[in-house]
Amino acid sequence: MTISNIESFVVGRWVAPGEGAREIENAVTGAVIARAGNDALDAAAMLEHARRKGGAALRAMTFHQRAGMIKALALALNEKKQALYDLSFASGGTQADHMIDIDGGIGTLFVFASKGRREMPNGHVYLDGDTEQLGKAGTFLGQHVCTPLQGAAVHINAFNFPVWGMLEKLAPTLLAGMPVIVKPATATCYVTELAVRIMLDADVLPEGALQLVTGGLGDTLDRLTCQDVVSFTGSADTALKLRSAPNLLQNSVRFMAEQDSLNASILGPDVTPGTPEFDLFVKEVHREMTAKAGQKCTAVRRIIAPLAQVDAVIGALSDRLAKTVIGDPKAEGTRMGALVSNSQKRDVLSKAALIGAEAERVFGDPDNFAVNGADANAGAFVPPMLFHCADPDAALRVHDTEAFGPVSTVMGYRDLDHAIALANRGEGSLVASVITHDPQVARAVVLGAGAFHGRLYFNDRVSMKESTGHGSPMPHMVHGGPGRAGGGEELGGIRGAMHYMQRTAIQGSPDMLTAIGETWVPGSTQSAPEAHPFTRTFENLQLGDTLTTASREVSLEDIETFANFTGDTFYAHMDQAAAERNPFFPGRVAHGYLLISFAAGLFVEPAEGPVLANSGLENLRFLKPVEPGDSIKVELTVKKKTPRNTEYGEVRWHVSMTNQADELVAVYDLLTMNAYGT
Repeated sequence: MTISNIESFVVGRWVAPGEGAREIENAVTGAVIARAGNDALDAAAMLEHARRKGGAALRAMTFHQRAGMIKALALALNEKKQALYDLSFASGGTQADHMIDIDGGIGTLFVFASKGRREMPNGHVYLDGDTEQLGKAGTFLGQHVCTPLQGAAVHINAFNFPVWGMLEKLAPTLLAGMPVIVKPATATCYVTELAVRIMLDADVLPEGALQLVTGGLGDTLDRLTCQDVVSFTGSADTALKLRSAPNLLQNSVRFMAEQDSLNASILGPDVTPGTPEFDLFVKEVHREMTAKAGQKCTAVRRIIAPLAQVDAVIGALSDRLAKTVIGDPKAEGTRMGALVSNSQKRDVLSKAALIGAEAERVFGDPDNFAVNGADANAGAFVPPMLFHCADPDAALRVHDTEAFGPVSTVMGYRDLDHAIALANRGEGSLVASVITHDPQVARAVVLGAGAFHGRLYFNDRVSMKESTGHGSPMPHMVHGGPGRAGGGEELGGIRGAMHYMQRTAIQGSPDMLTAIGETWVPGSTQSAPEAHPFTRTFENLQLGDTLTTASREVSLEDIETFANFTGDTFYAHMDQAAAERNPFFPGRVAHGYLLISFAAGLFVEPAEGPVLANSGLENLRFLKPVEPGDSIKVELTVKKKTPRNTEYGEVRWHVSMTNQADELVAVYDLLTMNAYGT
């Protein structure tokens, strides 16, 4: 059999394995299929290349340009994902497992690309929150902004998801504007290497933006600074060793960890056999035990059920597990493949033995099980093993030992408080799920267990058809957890990018803040162009361009006509005595939406022009009532510009409405879609 050399990509070139290379085995056959690693890699050169070349090039791009780059990577991987599927069978997973890894990773890229375009500016500075007025006159303001760190992100990934594990870290990092050095687990680095080659061949990444180390990192961690980031997925022991490195501590290097997690699934006290929720619970737990042969950081390790339902849960789950065919993932009928290696098999069996000292194994005998189309002794096969812990309060190992394979333990609870206490015995997890049809059960779990879990997943007959499952971290939501789970965070939409940026408090005049954030701040310079701003194309509008309208008097007849025409005859508009009894109004007042309509009439240019559509109002506030006989006028200012495609962009206008005494009546943001010039 040919043994492949899995290369690293550093400082712009591919480097073959060398001294210190390790052998990689096929999980199904146990045969050596590849070797990876090279102790001669120059960590200093890698970091310098990332910081000087990759970082500078990425920071020169806008958030939108980086989002477009991420989308291009997703498209390139999607086009060639079959090759990734085919290669991944050697890792022991089934086709369904590969789809979780590969399609899940590609989907994560697409989500971050979309969120980058929709939720971040087409600029270089991300505004975090609103401005703060720090002085009485409004000439001294504060604003929190985020800018990319000027170092390198070192991603140390686990073996179980060689594609998704890389891409779920890579997407927010590139979006933030940091270069990446990826270090996959050696056992499955051959899949990661192919994915990196596909992305590099797409020719959209700046030089130095992505490097790959298939093997050890050498002294890389000893060379990091306060501008670098380490993101780690793996065991708690390894995480502790890495995060305790003196250089990381001395330089306050950001360190994120996703590590051991004794995730729990709770069967709600309202659920009994025969209900949709009971069947859903058994289906979810079975899937989490067998998908990726249980090698998922989010897999269910503890099954917490009402005491009265424990026997029913064991019976139903055992029936499903008995029908799960274990074997060669390429063989017809196989539903669960092998563990990643025989080394991992030995580790899982040793951990299962620890759990077995406190719990009875009620399903799955590692010494006697059938394997479909493969040699059980040569490959890294184990059966699903289900344990029952009769006294979970006295137990220790079932709450602190993670057998990273198809191993889970059923335990009973007396009441919901007891179930919550048992879930929290895990001392921090990535996810806990609750299958219940009672919203009050869900609320009680959030209040009692939220502090111990990074994600709480609730499911019932209403959401079961759309839900993505207990074990599926979604790129929109935070992935991570406290305590034993590592105390880190990944994903979470734009929150994920923030881990690779520095939040800085800036203070200064409105003009300073406008220039820094590329968003017009009230009080900063305004200009009055000769032409109506609605006649100017997207690219010709400038921040601060302002239209000040004429005044319009609001009459009692206007108010009554609007009330009768719309049907909004609320007493504050139609009943003088009732309005005077209201502490907010001096008497009858104009409708807020009448004022908004009159404002549009004051500032709109009616002729056909670059303004294509009004796409909405945001941040609307009514500040002072308008009485019959009052006058209003409007000031319309270009606040922000965001390109949307090659035909048009979004313009955000700051609208302030004042009365005859120049008192603010209303403020809001108006959004329009404006065409580019031809």
